[in-house]
Amino acid sequence: MNMGGRHAGNLPPEMTSLVGRRGELAHIRRLCGEHRMVTLTGVGGVGKTRLALRAAALMEPGYADGAWLVALSALDEGALVPYAIAEALPLADRTTRPMTEVLGEYLMDRHLLLVLDTCEHLIDACARTARELLAAAPRLSILATSRRPLGLPDEQVLGIDPLPLPDAAGGGRQDAVTLLAERTAAVVPGFTVTDGNRAEVVRLCRRLEGLPLAIELAAARLRELPAQELCDRLDDRFALLGDVEAEVLDADPPWHQALRTAVGWSHELCTPEERLLWARASAFAGSFDDRAAAEVCADALLPAAGIPDLLAGLADKSILIWAPTGGGERYLMLDTIREYGAMWLRALGEQEELRRRHRDYFLAMARRGDTAWFGPDQVSWIDRTTAEHENLRTALDFSLATPGDHAALELAAALWFFWYPCGFLREGQHYLERALELDTEPSVVRNRALWVCSLMLMVQGDPTAGMAWAAECAGIAEQLGDPAAALAAQAMVMAAATIRGDLALALALAESLLAVHRPEHGLSLPTLLARLGQSHVHTARGRVEEAIETLEAMRAECDRHGERWMRAYAELFRAQVELSLGHFEAAEGFARAALAVKHRLRDNIGIALALDVLACAASASGQAELAARRLGLAQQVWDTIGRAQIGIRQWVSARERCERQARELLGDRAYRAAYRAGYDTGLETGILHALDPAASAPDRTAPDR
Repeated sequence: MNMGGRHAGNLPPEMTSLVGRRGELAHIRRLCGEHRMVTLTGVGGVGKTRLALRAAALMEPGYADGAWLVALSALDEGALVPYAIAEALPLADRTTRPMTEVLGEYLMDRHLLLVLDTCEHLIDACARTARELLAAAPRLSILATSRRPLGLPDEQVLGIDPLPLPDAAGGGRQDAVTLLAERTAAVVPGFTVTDGNRAEVVRLCRRLEGLPLAIELAAARLRELPAQELCDRLDDRFALLGDVEAEVLDADPPWHQALRTAVGWSHELCTPEERLLWARASAFAGSFDDRAAAEVCADALLPAAGIPDLLAGLADKSILIWAPTGGGERYLMLDTIREYGAMWLRALGEQEELRRRHRDYFLAMARRGDTAWFGPDQVSWIDRTTAEHENLRTALDFSLATPGDHAALELAAALWFFWYPCGFLREGQHYLERALELDTEPSVVRNRALWVCSLMLMVQGDPTAGMAWAAECAGIAEQLGDPAAALAAQAMVMAAATIRGDLALALALAESLLAVHRPEHGLSLPTLLARLGQSHVHTARGRVEEAIETLEAMRAECDRHGERWMRAYAELFRAQVELSLGHFEAAEGFARAALAVKHRLRDNIGIALALDVLACAASASGQAELAARRLGLAQQVWDTIGRAQIGIRQWVSARERCERQARELLGDRAYRAAYRAGYDTGLETGILHALDPAASAPDRTAPDR
């Protein structure tokens, strides 16, 4: 997330109070101004994340390329740290180089602040990645939060302490009291600290040692209990510490006594059903919805029908954070709360079973998305899988750690529709290659993973590596009698021929694929790719009527199924045909129609191609300055993808021709200025202007990409 002075991170507003932290904020800003690597350390619940996000938001105007939050708490695997950073940045790399190398190149000339939040469980990977990026990018700064330092030579470590407390008589600093009053007023309207309750409020804050999360958990209970009774219960709980839950709570991570008391006491005040759901819901990473909770957590002890009410009860007690979204209600558990639930889950002996149920739920979801993808619900599937990204990673990590049932191969391959349209090709390739290394016996499941891995590499513009996987897939498909995989492998060979410029081979393979296509069997990726390949060759050879006929057939077929993603590619290819005929207005119409869909589906390749076509249309119609701006905007997107135009010769040549035309009309200096203005325009703003030039003017000064 680019905080950009507009966002304070991904915590809800009511959880971002920074009472009593002005001095620490100033200290963090001073350290970050003097050092490139600063780590905030402290116990769980002390407020490290809040401080880091607020400090980053205050410092963001001083970084030309912004301040960016990288949330790491949901990651299980250190190898994914560079991918998480790339995902947070406007970087969706589609090359096959190591991701750390890609990040280093991207950050090399940028003045930017990375906030690496919650590093302690991935300390070695975070340290290694931070060291490599700081060496590659001299203007990069990193602000990390962790329960322990990363251990880098130039790292500046700032320990974050709990809030200052009043003395036993109630005098002195009132920061903890102010926070308790503020948070209690949010759940008990009209609550204030008065002469009548001040002594017990002070006693409560002192008993909780000024720890912000512990205070907020206590505030949630003041709706039900007076401060004096809360204090008495906490006193009882302190007396029991070390006996009742030693086996659970002495486990890693180490618990601060006040937080251990507050969380455990909140646990005691939950009903038995709420406690069990708390433990089981700790299997989720990031957020989750009530449907997932019912599928994963319900059984005879927790009937599915009661799950929504239990979730609401846990949200009322501040154990869960309720997060309504456009796709429905979701729930989020803070890291410290999740850790407590996970320890109870281990103590109950249910951890392995719940992780397996979690994996099975998201595998089933991926299967449904895969089956339904070429239909009318593509937008909802994109939104859903994006919301579940952290859970999908956790399910994949569990599958890789428990091989033997093909689940890792099947899940990684079924998610092709997420890896490709959403721009996570490198992450998809990472999971596919790891699964293929672990599961080497020939099988239909492995075959599918082979051609999907080939697809990931083809779209990244690496036909050589992609061909290796496709060849293996073709061989095993013949051995096993797997016609679906054989056709998919053939489509990958066609893609490689297209990238390499072997038009004769590409056309022959495309026509072979179309010859065996049966419309009654529905849409398939190999057939749709074949139609695009066939139209591309016809256009390159000047056989425009045949290209249009192919694309019209493809659009009609997609329309019958309500499919939009590949239909938009047909619109793009049709725009290129119209360009070749000199029909510039028609080309712009087709390109804009495609851009609208690609923008909604977050398909960066489609966005970049559409902007290229719009630039070419503007240049050919004499609008040289507009063409230069669009070329700059398109290059901004290609820089987040990797190999521009995927290396396809005809597309590269068209862009170069457009650039020459615009430069000749404008002159070098004016062309460079217009191009830079387009490149520096915020991507959202630039796309909206490209979709409707009359409605808005591009913003040249505030990149929002």
